[in-house]
Amino acid sequence: MPVYQDVPYLQDFAIKYDLTDDVLLLAAYADRNGTIQAISSNGLYRTHDGQFLYPGVLTPDKTYRPLRDEKLSGMTLYKNQFVYLDDKAVLSNAWAGNLYLKHDLPNANIIAAGGDFLFLISDGTTLQFLSMAKTPWQGQLEGDIVQDILFDASREKFWVLGQNTVSSFNISTSELKTVLRGSDFTSFAILDNKVIIGTNSGYFAMDAISGERVGDKQTKLPVIEITDLEAIDGDLWFGSAQGAFKLRKDGKFDYYYGKRWLPGNKVVHISKGTDGSVLVVTDAGLGQIAFKEMTLFDKAQYYDKQVRNRHIRLGFNASLTDLEQGNIDSGRLTDSDNDGLWTTMYLAGEIFRYAVTQSEEALQNCRESMEAMERLFSINPVPGFPSRSFERSGYIEVLNDPHRWQHTDDPEWDWKATTSSDEAIGHIFAYGVMAELMDNDLKDRAITLIDTLMSHVVQNDLYMIDFDGKPTTWGKWNPEYVNARPKMVGDRKLNASNIIGMLQTAYYFTGKEKYKEKAFDLMDNHGYFENLMRPINEIGPAPEDADDWSKMLSESWNHSDDEMYYVGYWGLYNYAFNDTLKANYKKAIIDHWEVERPEKEGAWNIMTALTGTPEFDLEEAAWYLREHPMDLVTWDIKNSHRKDIDFVPPNFREQTIREVLPPDERPIQRHNSNMFRLDKLGRDGRQEYSAGDIWLLPYWMGRYLKVISEPQL
Repeated sequence: MPVYQDVPYLQDFAIKYDLTDDVLLLAAYADRNGTIQAISSNGLYRTHDGQFLYPGVLTPDKTYRPLRDEKLSGMTLYKNQFVYLDDKAVLSNAWAGNLYLKHDLPNANIIAAGGDFLFLISDGTTLQFLSMAKTPWQGQLEGDIVQDILFDASREKFWVLGQNTVSSFNISTSELKTVLRGSDFTSFAILDNKVIIGTNSGYFAMDAISGERVGDKQTKLPVIEITDLEAIDGDLWFGSAQGAFKLRKDGKFDYYYGKRWLPGNKVVHISKGTDGSVLVVTDAGLGQIAFKEMTLFDKAQYYDKQVRNRHIRLGFNASLTDLEQGNIDSGRLTDSDNDGLWTTMYLAGEIFRYAVTQSEEALQNCRESMEAMERLFSINPVPGFPSRSFERSGYIEVLNDPHRWQHTDDPEWDWKATTSSDEAIGHIFAYGVMAELMDNDLKDRAITLIDTLMSHVVQNDLYMIDFDGKPTTWGKWNPEYVNARPKMVGDRKLNASNIIGMLQTAYYFTGKEKYKEKAFDLMDNHGYFENLMRPINEIGPAPEDADDWSKMLSESWNHSDDEMYYVGYWGLYNYAFNDTLKANYKKAIIDHWEVERPEKEGAWNIMTALTGTPEFDLEEAAWYLREHPMDLVTWDIKNSHRKDIDFVPPNFREQTIREVLPPDERPIQRHNSNMFRLDKLGRDGRQEYSAGDIWLLPYWMGRYLKVISEPQL
């Protein structure tokens, strides 16, 4: 089996500083001391407070009283010290304040610094060269307006960007020379002997030595309207009206959009920050994209704290909702239709963690979640029936789906009915893992719940029977229901796969023949083996003459089905009745995985490894784990406008683009969602998901299956 070596990598995350004053930010820089300053339409600002998930603010900088009285219009760095431009001079507080070069451009707002205290400034129309040792010079571009100025240290010259020209200024001869003509220039940067020129329709390169244009204009970008270009530590960064992006070594882009990364999407300026970070000035404040060296194990430890600190509700793995603009301290824990499923997925992850590490903390986490799962059975009056959730009484009208909630005999508590098949398969998955890997009282408690739930299902003719004596909408595995669906309808294959895995798990741990007999009856006499072995690519829309329910079930691929398949595969494969069945189940799992591969889904890839196949896209699974954002707040995300992605025609599986985007560029979502979803709007900063089911389950399963190593430091 291949093994991912958990070596340190660079994890990106954002620290944001909101702008609360009605001013226009122009640029921001970090000096050699780590101080961050921003120049605005009303003087200097500096960062206050601010850390990951806890935004700071930009506040007026009162550090140097004289600067508050200056009409500052621009700033830059020289020798990593702040240099300012006002209506009379170029000045600095560094070098004992000795830098003070007067100029004749009262409206100057563009400045660049070169070697030996050389400066070139402009008001957009006129350029002025200033130096402590050289003769001043003044001139203009030929029929153009200055957009930006850069100093080229390797060639000891200034480059001047106009709207339609690129010119060079020779500091020895004071010659201003037009080098390149074009149109619609907005920004530029110097990288690898090239001048990179941004426009409103892409970017292109010019050879810095010959002045010749190099190659074609690049338009396959996240956004083609470029507002700023910066070369930082060998990387090319772009600003736009819809976020920032960085050119990667493989020619693709890392895209930073929305409040997950930036206070606002309209990027004004980008510069190098402290400790390898990048500063991105927007219309709403400053975003600092930070990079921290860490291992997947380090990330797991962070996520563990995230779950324990704010995502445990009565032992359930829950979400925070009603956040005020992403403030994680303002939210409340919410109930969910799938409290049982999300909790079993977190519980299974903690069981794997305990099996790998023997952590007492993980064991206690298991105990607390197991108590919640046990109470799902005991809090309602139906023998063997697991509730969806429970909550203290008096809140039904404000809970999710009020019509599903019921009162208990205890006036202090209510419970949620209508439990579905995805809850049931989650229960059996986690209890099977617990029964197999625990060597304490939790093992027996897990077996008891397996027997309790499956006895209910078998005794009720393969239905889950609710408090009203009727089957729940989705808790149906009876052949009359399952085989009523046309063969191409996914529920026929899914329900057959799930119930066989559930019955196998029950027989494996209880030894009760009723479970084995029922499973073989379904496979031998009702076509369930054929159902579960049906190739996944045969699943599709129901025919025109099918019943309405089957048509509804097969309008498109249901990604919740993938989740149900995969959590069910643990019991289907591991507890197979015989080796022949096990070999066939392996074929079915790998057949499913082949279709899922384009999604690069971390959990599905790692769960496929339980079959022992050496091919399960381990690198893609590790990519999912590395690229998953540490910020799990449901910020608005939009990608459908991007020009660097290849769209595909509408299809049954709802794949929108040829190659899936990294998790940190797409909406926060659980494993039951479409990984090709491009946009998610309307929830901006109102909820935070738990990492318990989303990330910790695949990571700790990977550790248990020994396809992810312990941290390699």
